[in-house]
Formats: sequence, structure tokens, C-alpha cells
Amino acid sequence: MAVENQHTADPRALSRRLRYARAATYAAILSERLLPRLLPLLLVLALFAILSWFGLFRVVGDAVRIVLVVLFGLVALASLWPLRGLRLPEAHDVDRRLERENALSHAPITTQEDRLAAGADDGFAAALWRAHQRRMAERVDGVHGAQAKTGIPARDPHAMRAAVALVAVIAFAWSHGTAGGRLTDAFHSHHVAETVPVRIDAWITPPAYTGMAPIFLTSEQNAERGDFTVPEGSVAVVRIAGGSGSESVTWPEPQAALGIADEDGNAQTAASRRYEVTLEGSGRLSVFAGPEETLRDWSLSVMPDAAPTIAWLAEPVRAANGAMTLQYRTLDDYRVARARGIIALAETREDDARPLYDAPELPLSLPRRSSRDGAAKTVRDLAEHPWAGARVTVILEAEDDRGQIGRSEAKTFVLPGRPFANPLARAIIEQRRNLALDADAVPDIVDVLDVFTLYPEETIDNAGHFLGLVTTRSRLIEAEGDEEALRDVVDQMWELARGIEDGNLSEAEKRLQAAQQALKEALENGASDEEIEQLMAELREAMQEYLSEMARQMQNNPDLAEQLPSDNMQEMDMQSLQEMLDKIEELAKSGAREQAQELLSQLQDMMNNLQMGQHRMQQGDRQSQAQQQMNELGEILRQQQELMNETYRQNRRGGEQQGNQPGEQQGEGQQGQQGEPGQQGQMGENGTGNGLEGLAPGQQALRDRLEQFMDGLRGMGINPGEEFGEAGRAMGDAGQALQQGEGEQAFSEQGRAMDALRRGADSMMQQMQQAMDGGTGASEPGGNRNALDRDPLGRPQRSAGPDFGETVEIPDEIDVRRAREILEAIRRRLGNALSPQLEKEYLERLLDLN
Repeated sequence: MAVENQHTADPRALSRRLRYARAATYAAILSERLLPRLLPLLLVLALFAILSWFGLFRVVGDAVRIVLVVLFGLVALASLWPLRGLRLPEAHDVDRRLERENALSHAPITTQEDRLAAGADDGFAAALWRAHQRRMAERVDGVHGAQAKTGIPARDPHAMRAAVALVAVIAFAWSHGTAGGRLTDAFHSHHVAETVPVRIDAWITPPAYTGMAPIFLTSEQNAERGDFTVPEGSVAVVRIAGGSGSESVTWPEPQAALGIADEDGNAQTAASRRYEVTLEGSGRLSVFAGPEETLRDWSLSVMPDAAPTIAWLAEPVRAANGAMTLQYRTLDDYRVARARGIIALAETREDDARPLYDAPELPLSLPRRSSRDGAAKTVRDLAEHPWAGARVTVILEAEDDRGQIGRSEAKTFVLPGRPFANPLARAIIEQRRNLALDADAVPDIVDVLDVFTLYPEETIDNAGHFLGLVTTRSRLIEAEGDEEALRDVVDQMWELARGIEDGNLSEAEKRLQAAQQALKEALENGASDEEIEQLMAELREAMQEYLSEMARQMQNNPDLAEQLPSDNMQEMDMQSLQEMLDKIEELAKSGAREQAQELLSQLQDMMNNLQMGQHRMQQGDRQSQAQQQMNELGEILRQQQELMNETYRQNRRGGEQQGNQPGEQQGEGQQGQQGEPGQQGQMGENGTGNGLEGLAPGQQALRDRLEQFMDGLRGMGINPGEEFGEAGRAMGDAGQALQQGEGEQAFSEQGRAMDALRRGADSMMQQMQQAMDGGTGASEPGGNRNALDRDPLGRPQRSAGPDFGETVEIPDEIDVRRAREILEAIRRRLGNALSPQLEKEYLERLLDLN
């Protein structure tokens, strides 16, 4: 009774003990539910701390550091997933756990908080309920809180948590050393570039086709410059090394930030960044260290790249074999990359016409690099194309490296085709063209072929030609609109017409043209001397075959032989051809490729105008006399040129002998004398002697020959003109200067004589053309020139060509010898082992240019 009275007397002490027990039990239940779920997160955090304290984040790069932080973050978030089912303890959970932990039956702790559900107004029931609570309170006296049972040992039977804790303690201790790290190391960069001073290199590379050198904006020479003018399409490059990595490059105004460009395929870092931009317009190129700090700044003015221009220089010229010569001028502010001619039919066709062929392609040759006015010439043989003979419109088109296009005015003319003297061949070619322009014209062409074979014994001499016509007619009918079959018929009609006209000459002509084209392409592409020599041999063989075939035809056709003045003229022309071929090969091997190309072009013109039969018979005896006079003038010009060359050599040799001291330059003088006998031998007919005085008789004889030539012109009714008189006076003055030993004066007068002879030749040609108004002048654009300025092979006479300023000057004997001497001197110097390496590299570049 004493204990009951005591508890009854102190209910507050009971309440306080019960509150403490409930708090301890609440904590135990919460730890049991929370700690197993927090264990993965604690392990992740411990591992992060260990790596940080050991200094791992200080030694790895920024990329690895960022990846590790992200991975730890993701794993940490994943370790929070078990917390999704966490439920906090409630009051009744705590009371039941206390009763279970203290082995209390009949829920004495819960009874202290319970209230009567009914009969609360009944005094007896209330007294009874309070008595029951007092008895239960006696049982609660001495209650204690529950202990936590987390179950972690069951989850970690090997006690790995202890190892992690031990390593964490060791890492924490390590972090206080010099090599230790901090938990914050993972959240900022430790790259060493932050302390490296910034270096800026900037340059501008113009497009390769401009031929301009790069501009280094940051060089010492340009350190004070801020304005630059560059070509359109140039590439500006800014390379930044060091710095903080926050530098930026902007272009143009309004400023737009440039992205970082990879250099040589390597990734960019803060230590080295490379920016580049293609300049299409003017603006400012700026480098910033921050939002308001400008490191470098340049103002760039971009020069627009103008479109190329192309214009006709002359009407298209048609050669006797149907080849077409186009002369034009094409210019660009840098260079023309490619050019072509656009061909379209000028004739109106029916709307339902079905052409079998597209327009022929017409690539154009570009001007030589040494050409300042952009003049160029293209010779194309389109005679085999089915459009040949049709009226066409041609527009020249030039394109530069940026793809800009310029066009010329349109010219309308008949597309040159091969002339056919045989009426049957000419008619077949006409029907071939009709078929090529309209596949639906087959019925009309069949009717025409029927007319051709109506009386074959009277119109067709060769049975093979008759069979060819019959076969062509049959194939036209069998084609039945098949365009591929009709194209085969078009090809067959061409071969049939050529066979009727030329016989075996067609194949020889094809081979000759192929050899000429191969040599032309080799010269343009800088082929080796061995390849040039091989192609020259093929050209000689093809030309010999072509001329042999033509000779056989002349034996069978007496009319064709009558157009040549004499056998001696034929032999001279054959010899001239061989000399021209030798000259081309010599120029190519000595490095004068452009002059070799020009001479080859003259050879092509000559062979294109090698006509047969009646194409030359119309000129008659009067043209023969004119040709003899022109040949005579050409011989006078040749001998005057040789005299001029010899005067130059003798004068130079005399100057060297006077200028040299005794014992000096003897070796060179002997070498020069050994190299001259060939030229001196050529001057034998003009009167050679010792020194300049020995050349005077030859000069006087040449003047007398000019007087005889002028008398011959008067006999033909042609006024020699003042020019030939001036040439005669200059020759006389030159002869007197030679007799007096005045080399420079003689050389000057000889040059004046050459100039007067050329002007006199032009005047003579005009008079001859007026007198020969019945010649072969063309009546349409692209026609032939008067044949008076051609020899029997269609080649420019000696009264035309480089001596008269009509073509590019071919180097004379002095120029070729001088070029050879320079090349030999370069090779000797290059072979000297004592020559500096820099000098050798320079000499090698000189040889490459040649």
C-alpha cells in the first residue's frame, strides 16, 4: 500500500519517465528503418571524400574531373532510391514497441492514454476506470526505452563498411600533407594554362589562284598596321596559345563569335585554340580577353572578285579541211580557270523535230601565262560532228575559280564542215546532217538515196560505194525510229562520204591529227623530254604517211599535181616541214615550251589548209607568179636576218677582244669562235671575210637583189612602194657602215631595213589581193583568207608570219643559242659540290621554270 500511495502521490514523475522511454524508442525505430536505406549513400559519399582527400581531382584533366563528378552525382541520386518507402514511426507504434520491449501485458502504457468511450457521466464507472489506470501505472513504473536493431551486419557480413571507414580516416590524414587534396577540388579547374601568358598569331591566306602571298597580321612589319586589303575568299586564321581559355574571336560587324576550328585533326584545348573564317565582306577581326578587354583588332577591306570577261577578237576562221579557228580575249582580275563555247542551232526547227545529237562541245584554250592582253586562239575540228554545215549561234563563256561566269556576244555563222569536192559525197553529208537534226526525216532521206542509185552506171564509178548506199538505205528502213540505230547510220554515212572523197587518205589524216593533238597536250602539261621525243617521232611518222598517201593520189589525179609549181617547190616544202619539226623539238627541249606551242600551232594551220584538187586550180598562172615573188621576198628577208645576226656576233666579238686585258678571257673567246663556223658558212653566198668589213659585199649584193625584186613587181603591174625604197637605202647605209667597221651603226641600219621590208610586204600583199579579186576569199564569217599569203601546203608565205609581226615571235638563232648557254651554265653551277645549298635550291627552281 505504501508503493501504491507513492505512485499515486507522484503522477508527474511517472509521466516524465514514460516520455523519455517513448523518445528513445522512437529514435530506435527510426534508425532501424532509415540506416539500412542510407548505407549506399554513405558509402558513395565516403568514396568521394577518399578520392578528394587523396588529391585525385587535382591531377586529372578537366574533362576527366567533370566526368567523375557527374558519375558520383548520378550514383548518389540512385542511392536515394530506397528512401522512397520510408515511413516515420507513429505514437501507437512507439507504445506497442515499449510494451513489447518491457514485456508488459494488457497494454498498461496504452491504458494511461485511453478514455471511457461510454458512461463517462456515470460516477461509479469513472471511479472504477481510474482504479484500473492506477493498477496499470504500477506496472509501468520502471519502464525503459527500446534498443535499435538495424540489421546492417546481416546486409554486410564481411564488414566492408569498416574498411571504408578505415581508408577514409587514412585519406583524411593524408589531406593535411603537401600532396593532399580538398573536398572542393572536384568543383574547379586546376589546369596550368591559367598561369601561361596569352600569345596571338594571326594571318590571312589569299586563295591559291590569286598567286598572292599570305599576310601575317601579327608580324613585326605589321605590328603598327591596323588596316589591310585582302582578296575576296581569303581565309583569316587566329591562333591563341596560353591565356585563361576565355579569349574569343569575333567577325564581322555586328560582332559574331567564331567557333574553334580543329587544326590537323587534333582536339583544341585551352592552351591552344585556332579560329578561322572565310572573308566574303569587309569588317573588323577582333580578339577579346573578356567582355570589355580587347587584345588585338584589325580592319579588313575585302576586294570583290570580279567576274571574268571574254570577247571575240575576230570572226571565226574556217580552214580548208573544215577545222575552225576562234580568236578571242579573256580577262580576269586573277585568272580564268576554264572557258568554252556554247553552240546552239540558229535555224528554226519544227516543234516536233527529234534531233539525234546534242550540240558539240567546244572547250577553249586559255591564254598563255606570258600573255598580257589575254588574247588566245583555239583550233577545233568539228567537221565530223553531224551539226557541221548547219547555221549555229556561238557564245563564248569564261569561268574563274570562284565559279563566276562571263559571256561574250553571240555570233551566228555556218559551223565549218569538211569541204567535199565529189558531188555524191557532198550530197551524202547533206542528208546525214538532215538525219542528225531530225530523226523523223528518214522517209525523205530514203527517197533521196533512191535517186542516188537510180542510174548507178552513170553516177557511181565504184561498186563498193554503190553497195554502201544500198546498205545505208536498208539500215534506215530497218531502224524504224530507233535512235541508237539511226546514230549508227549517221556514222556510216560519214565514213561512206569520206571513202568516196579521199579513199585511204582519211585514215592517214586521222592519225596525223591525233599525233598533233597529243604533242600539243604534252607541251601544255609540261611533259618530259623523253615523252616529247617519242611524240615527235610519232608525228613525223604520221606526217610522212599522210604526205605519201597524198602523193599517190596526185599520181592518179593530174589536175591535183598542176596546182604545185614544180618538183623543186615540193622538195623545198618537204624540207621546210622537217625543219619546222626539228625546230619544235629543239624549242621544247631547251625549255621554250610556249614558243614550241606557237610553232606547232602554225604547223597545224599549215596542215589544215593542205588542200587537194580543184581547191587550188582556180588560182592559175597569175598566182604562181605572185608566189614566186613572195618566195623571193622571203629569201631576201632570210638573208638580211642572217646578215644581221652575223653583224651582231662580229661586233660583240670585236668588243670583247678590245675590252679584255692580255691573258684574260682567252678560253671564252676560243669557245665562241669554235661555235660560229656553221653560221659563217651560211653567209658564204653573201660574201664573208675577216671581221665586219668582210660582210659589206654580202650586204651590197643583197641590196642589188632587192632592186631586181622591185623590177619584177613593176613587171607584174604592182607598185613597189616607198617601203622597199627605204629598205634599199637602209641596206646601202648598212654596207657603208660595215666597210668602215662601225658595227653598231650597221646593225641599226639592218634593223631599219628589216622593218621597211616587212611594211613593204604588207603593202604588196594588199595590192596582190586587190588584183586577184577572183581568189578564195570567204563570203561568210569563218571563211578562208586569200590564198596569196599561203604556199602550196597552205602554210604562211615568207611574206607572212613572225617576221611580219602576225604571230608570236619565234626565237631566232641567237636567242636559242643564248638560252642553251644559260641552261648549260645553270647545270654546271648546280653540279659544283662547293655551291651553297641555298644557291642550289634557287638554281633547281630556275630549271623547273624552264
